Amino acid sequence: MKQISYQRGQKQLFRLRVDSSASGMRLDQWLSSQIQDLSRTEARKIVDIGGVHLDGRRARTCSLTVKAGSRAELHTDGYSLEPFRLSDKDILFRDKYLLVLNKPAGIDTQPTPSRYKGTVYEALLWLLGQVPGRKKPELGMVQRLDRGTSGVMVFSIHQKAHSGLSKIFLEHQVEKRYLALVQNAPDPPSAEICSLLARSRKYNRTVSVERGGKKAVTRYQTRESAEDAALLEVNLLTGRSHQIRAHLSEAGSPLLGDPLYGGPVNWAGLTVSRPMLHAFYLEFTHPVSGERLTFDLPLPQDMQQLSDHLFR
Repeated sequence: MKQISYQRGQKQLFRLRVDSSASGMRLDQWLSSQIQDLSRTEARKIVDIGGVHLDGRRARTCSLTVKAGSRAELHTDGYSLEPFRLSDKDILFRDKYLLVLNKPAGIDTQPTPSRYKGTVYEALLWLLGQVPGRKKPELGMVQRLDRGTSGVMVFSIHQKAHSGLSKIFLEHQVEKRYLALVQNAPDPPSAEICSLLARSRKYNRTVSVERGGKKAVTRYQTRESAEDAALLEVNLLTGRSHQIRAHLSEAGSPLLGDPLYGGPVNWAGLTVSRPMLHAFYLEFTHPVSGERLTFDLPLPQDMQQLSDHLFR
């Protein structure tokens, strides 16, 4: 019997096969019988959020009966099994065509093998589905923020806005700025980083390459600095996966709380529980009304507390 353990942020994958003696059992009952320390209640929650795949398809029904020979995968990511739901405080702007939110840290933007329910994407569909008279929610996603990154995101919620908003982002007619708490004040204090970025299978992260990658341009300027840390304002001219994390790490100033890119998780006597990156500023033209929209957010509480501690 395989054994499950829950550690924050630790991914686990269990590959299982249904034998003939288990044929006809409920999915949740069978899972808890196959994995040590997995209760039936926990199995139900994992199924409910979308962490169980049966014969290659996500299984979302606990009462589903398993069949002999079927193959199952159970994925966990070490985070809460209670699904995230948006509240009024998360919504920065909403009209018939767009919805802008302040994404909390610790929430996946889009579905992963471990979860569908409780991602930003699913939480938005759930929210839009609560509107009386709306048959099927419309949702267009033009941005991605990593699980650990907080900050402003915009979505189109009407078919008349989908193509227009996509065009604005594809043609870089949008200004995106981030605040980053990093190890080591960069030298020079302000600069532009330009490279080709690609995913490295060897290191399981994004790296700069001489050829074969996509052009990425990052500008930064130092807002505050201490001997061994700094608060940077970062302007993205392109939007590659992990662009800020990779560029700042390669510049010798990795994000605090980002061990994948060399950033420490313990700093100045404090535990840093996530990469210290916040999408604080977004400016673009409304694709339908033509109105210029600007969103400027303060640092979230965890980053503000760390910043106060570092630069007091």
